[in-house]
Amino acid sequence: MYFVGIDWSDLHHDVAVLDEKGQELKYFTIPHNRKGMELLKERLLSIDPELENFACLLETKNGLLVQFLLEAGFPVYPLNPKVVDYRRKPSGAKSDPIDARLLANIGRSDLAQLKRLKPDTELIAELKMLTRDQDSLIQESTRLTNKLIACLKEYYPVALELFSKPTLPVALEFFKLYPTPDLVREATVPEMAAFLKKHKHPRPNQTAISIWQKAHEPQLQASAPTVRAKCRLMLALVRQLEVIQEQIAAYDEEINRLFQQHSDSRIFASLPGAAERLAPRLLAEWGDDRERYENAAVVQALAGTSPVLFQSGKYRFARQRRSCVKPFRRAMHLFAFQSIRQVSWAREYYDTKRNQGKTHHEALRALANIWVRIIFAMWKNRTCYDEATFMTARTRYLSRVA
Repeated sequence: MYFVGIDWSDLHHDVAVLDEKGQELKYFTIPHNRKGMELLKERLLSIDPELENFACLLETKNGLLVQFLLEAGFPVYPLNPKVVDYRRKPSGAKSDPIDARLLANIGRSDLAQLKRLKPDTELIAELKMLTRDQDSLIQESTRLTNKLIACLKEYYPVALELFSKPTLPVALEFFKLYPTPDLVREATVPEMAAFLKKHKHPRPNQTAISIWQKAHEPQLQASAPTVRAKCRLMLALVRQLEVIQEQIAAYDEEINRLFQQHSDSRIFASLPGAAERLAPRLLAEWGDDRERYENAAVVQALAGTSPVLFQSGKYRFARQRRSCVKPFRRAMHLFAFQSIRQVSWAREYYDTKRNQGKTHHEALRALANIWVRIIFAMWKNRTCYDEATFMTARTRYLSRVA
């Protein structure tokens, strides 16, 4: 067996190859391009032509380097960077060659405990990337929304009272047409009603009257330079928000199209409260490889729902698991929150945890931990959610532990 530690970077990769006794057979650096990848393959095969005799260890499971190794047929074992950092701590030394040799040594000593990387199917991989990228767009939209609100507060605070949300498409169009307090005060009720009808507002006449009244109430007046400067910023933010909202909607369409193509979509779509956004995310993070997880506890750890025990002497407590798949944790957290609005037992469980003194997020994590066990059983058996089945199993469990 040969252990290949690869310290990757954007421009080049340091490679150290050790044998089972820990002797270094090769050390070299390759550029991050196709020629460098082929050189890596060539040098490894010069040691042994059998691909399965190598264990490639990296601090990532994504990227073109990992993709090349998998397509070439090399076994890949991704390592958590925190594990490598912990092994490095005694000396504190750090360099690319040291890290490459350290990765190879970890593989030599701990290979039996490491999980070989098995890539997702193409559909799951694309769905996972799309949902995670859309989450980034949603976060960017939230950032722009906060900037827009702050901007309006500085020179045009009444604008925040005109619509239920300042980021509604009709609100953004209104801000573009009436970007200053003076312009909205000059507008007549019929003009605003016509504008609202054009943008399909459900109550154009009543809303136009309400806007006119609010615009003519006594207001704090910003200085002319402030109005001119902040008006320009507001219009820039509105245009950015329109673009990003359009892209988020386009992502929704593509994510839903891929989600419907997968045979497991009915399982996750049956979850109460999953709706159009959460069901695809749960499927993407869960995957479709039934051999990937030994039991529900593995999924609970990956999703960050199960707590971590900290014990030292008489000091003992449970704390939030930090090392987990963050998008998976977020999806389960949001789903648990949605479920308490639609599922009676979930609301009861959440309220019980809150009455025990748990915070909102602690109670949701505990509820998400229960949901992971339920979804794991559904996923393993390829069955949809049925509350009657769950309640029957819950009753049997309670009677057994009573």
